[in-house]
Amino acid sequence: MKLAILSRAPESYSTRRLRAAAHERDHTVKVLNTLRFAIDLASDEPDLQYRGKALSDYDAILPRIGASITFFGLAVVRQFEQMDVYTANTAAGIANSRDKLRAMQILSRHDVQMPATTFVRDRADVLPAIERVGGAPVVIKLLEGTQGIGVILAPNRKVAEAVIETLQSTRQNVLVQEFIAESKGSDVRAFVIGDRVVAAMRRSAEGDEFRSNVHRGGRTEVVELDDEAERVAVQAAQIMGLKVAGVDMLESERGPLVMEVNSSPGLEGIETATDLDIAGAVIDFIANQVAFPELDVRQRLTVSASYGVAELEIGEGSSMVGRTLATSGLRERDITVLTLTRGTKVVPNPKGTRELEAHDRLLCFGRYEEMRDLVPARRRRRAHPKLAPLPDDAEELSAPEG
Repeated sequence: MKLAILSRAPESYSTRRLRAAAHERDHTVKVLNTLRFAIDLASDEPDLQYRGKALSDYDAILPRIGASITFFGLAVVRQFEQMDVYTANTAAGIANSRDKLRAMQILSRHDVQMPATTFVRDRADVLPAIERVGGAPVVIKLLEGTQGIGVILAPNRKVAEAVIETLQSTRQNVLVQEFIAESKGSDVRAFVIGDRVVAAMRRSAEGDEFRSNVHRGGRTEVVELDDEAERVAVQAAQIMGLKVAGVDMLESERGPLVMEVNSSPGLEGIETATDLDIAGAVIDFIANQVAFPELDVRQRLTVSASYGVAELEIGEGSSMVGRTLATSGLRERDITVLTLTRGTKVVPNPKGTRELEAHDRLLCFGRYEEMRDLVPARRRRRAHPKLAPLPDDAEELSAPEG
């Protein structure tokens, strides 16, 4: 596999570990500075330039995009997607997670439990908003804060009102969130890869600090999640559209409450706490997806780690063209066709006598492993006529990530 890690910090712990894990598995890997790309929209096919030269072919990318370059970083990832390069975290998934308000809107629609949260702009709505989340103390969060920056605990209504009005006067967008007292200044970070939690740690704040972020000096310890917490973590990551994610949860009396889903989770804290090769697990997952393309799963239904819903398209060269659903072999593989779409016509619960045509789209329920066999090989983009070798990643500048 040829992998590109998109990062402005080649010497950061996470980037170094991911690069080393890829090398250990005999993959070709380069660390590319996200800001050195140019998006070429003039050619016949989507393309990218890197440091002024044509970009060679890659099988996969691993975005490590900091908050300060979100807009440009997402454009680069989106261009890679249009070039049929695999990415575990899509541009849409990263965008969803980066905007705290949008993330909570998405999660709440899917009944994921979270601390009570409200978003207001008008001064007259501030006090009612505080009461709606249970009254003071409350947590006030900037929509685009990271690593605990922009998170404030207001002990009473007066302080909360003053803080919110001050932030709004500087055109900052803020969330007002319920304070979960029983969490006692700690949270749980679940590291999700694909459809499972590979590791989890508890982060606890030091002294009077209520923020438990490792960057704030928080202590870490390995923790075993129960089935419910694991289910919630995987569900939150999948709903956001992320295959590699750090899901932060509070341990409350009413169960795990999701606070945030991070699309670029750091590795140092969780590898130190758990003594596990998380970087290697990330690389192995990506390599498996490159070798065995992932289905376009629409998140319409997730029953277990093995079963779900996916949409399959019948290619022109498929052996199923001209066969009926009953003789297509799908039923023998425990795959049920829920709907058949042909052009603009949708046929719910199609009969077994229905004959299949090229370009029919089948919404199916079944085992992911069985449905993957029906996905055509990933299309490779045309080689650029003036392909130039990429500069060695050792030449990249060591800038702070973000």
